[in-house]
Amino acid sequence: MQKGKGLRSLIPEGTLAGPEETIQQVPVEQLSPSPFQPRRQAAGEALADLVTSVETHGILQPLVARRVGSELQLIAGERRLEAAKRAGLARVPVVVREATDREMLELALVENLQREDINPIEAAEAYQRLMSEFGLTQEQVADRVGKSRPSIANAVRLLNMPMPIRDSLRQGEIDEGHGKVLAGMGDERLAVRLWRRVVRRGMSVRETEAAAAKLTGRDVPRGTVPRAAALDPNLLELQERLTKKLGAKVRLRKRGRGGVVEIPFGDDEDLDRVFWEIVGRS
Repeated sequence: MQKGKGLRSLIPEGTLAGPEETIQQVPVEQLSPSPFQPRRQAAGEALADLVTSVETHGILQPLVARRVGSELQLIAGERRLEAAKRAGLARVPVVVREATDREMLELALVENLQREDINPIEAAEAYQRLMSEFGLTQEQVADRVGKSRPSIANAVRLLNMPMPIRDSLRQGEIDEGHGKVLAGMGDERLAVRLWRRVVRRGMSVRETEAAAAKLTGRDVPRGTVPRAAALDPNLLELQERLTKKLGAKVRLRKRGRGGVVEIPFGDDEDLDRVFWEIVGRS
């Protein structure tokens, strides 16, 4: 990929073919899905609408693929390919371009985020994959997908939640706002307990926040100083910077003249990510 173009060199515009590119009519069986597609769940009603459109008008926007050995692997257009298959099309228009594995994941993630066609856990897993497999920092991931660094940190933190809560968020039983509240509780047992209540009662995010504050003992009136302010202001700032840097809720606890740094992690893979964030990559 040429320097300076970024993902724009992969994203089709206009006629979807540059001056030196051609649109090929490719048999659908010759196209394989991207192994970097973050979305795992079917598009449901939206896909059904796309199938109807393809049956009526055909494929209006060519797919984009890269050549891997003797096969063509999709870069963009997985939903269009699936719709074409369901509509009974034998061939689809394709533009062939070069792309690295990282660019494949980045583009698939951006495409799904723009369409809001991905759930918060799938997005968080893709962000994590960009960091763990390709060595990107949270700031670099944020730049590539058009998000702020804190939003990436908050998203990745969702992966530290107990599996039942993650599955509930993945399936749309609760939304991302609920997930952020539960992830910030710092106590898995209490988080699961509150999650069950949220699902059972259909609680709003605001109601969940209030309940979480009571369960964790952090129910402080608006405008007052929270308990964490007992730390020296410099330590509070350092704690926040470490939290943003590592994508985990870092806690600094004073013990006499010394103290303890607590860094939670979700699994071995998350621990590996935190480790390399700390020591750096050569």
